[in-house]
Amino acid sequence: MHDLDLTTLRLFVATCDHRNIGRAAAQNHIGTSAISKRLAQLEDQVRAPLLERHRRGVVPTAAGEMLLEHARAMLATADRVARDMTAYRKGVKGQVRVLASVSAITESLPDDIASFLQMPEHAQIRVDIEERTSSELVSALREGLAPIGVCWDAADLEGLATRPYRGDELCVVVHPSHPLARRKSCSFEQTLDFDHVGLPANTAVHTMLARAAAIIGKPIYYRAVVSTFDASLRCVRAGLGLAVVPREIASTSGEQDRRRIVRLDDAWAQRRFAICFRDPGHLSPAARLLVDHLSAQAPKGQRLKPSGPAANA
Repeated sequence: MHDLDLTTLRLFVATCDHRNIGRAAAQNHIGTSAISKRLAQLEDQVRAPLLERHRRGVVPTAAGEMLLEHARAMLATADRVARDMTAYRKGVKGQVRVLASVSAITESLPDDIASFLQMPEHAQIRVDIEERTSSELVSALREGLAPIGVCWDAADLEGLATRPYRGDELCVVVHPSHPLARRKSCSFEQTLDFDHVGLPANTAVHTMLARAAAIIGKPIYYRAVVSTFDASLRCVRAGLGLAVVPREIASTSGEQDRRRIVRLDDAWAQRRFAICFRDPGHLSPAARLLVDHLSAQAPKGQRLKPSGPAANA
């Protein structure tokens, strides 16, 4: 099979997105007959029908769905190459894309990256950060869609190289009128007698708490599920329930007088984060410099947990 043409792949993706060849042609400023010819040539090239044609439009076949997934990844990579080369021409001598979990982004990672970029020797390096759940992050690294990730070390990091990063501590945040507000510490089991404010099911914190509750044998009663830690703290201030969040986030957010922070006694409340990547030998010079800088922020003697499916978060 000859090399796939990126322009044809863009037209194929547009056709699948619009479910209509005419609309895809109009979006890409090309004639309908020209795009139809390209799609027919693509089907000949891959030796499989890619589109089912109906009176109201088209839908991808099973082979088309498979190619569509690969085409999106190829086009995303091509777009990043174009952006990186444009940045290089403008004077940026290195560009690193970092995927990170919400906990890492809301805590120390932005400050650590900022300190890296402020060093004179890194003046021509650019670092882009994108938020991902731990599972999405790991999948992207394995597929080669990003060079570096930062997430909780209990994620399934099997097959990836890792370096230690910072840690954090989960705590319980409650309204001043809450029955737990006068306590300095409590166990997670004691929080299960009260309503919780939680994060979505695909986040590492939700997974960790669900696992802990399952081991205890009690359910978690969620009165509210929100998308960010800040939103969960607002719900706590409104008296809707308690929230389990990283202490650093609970301590730095405003309106301290409208909530109380209670330490969690459970050993798993102490979390560690990992810097992960596919192969140290394939990292660009700029990416290696960033990995070294971030791993230098890890507490001395910190070791990562063994990775594997049982630890997936």
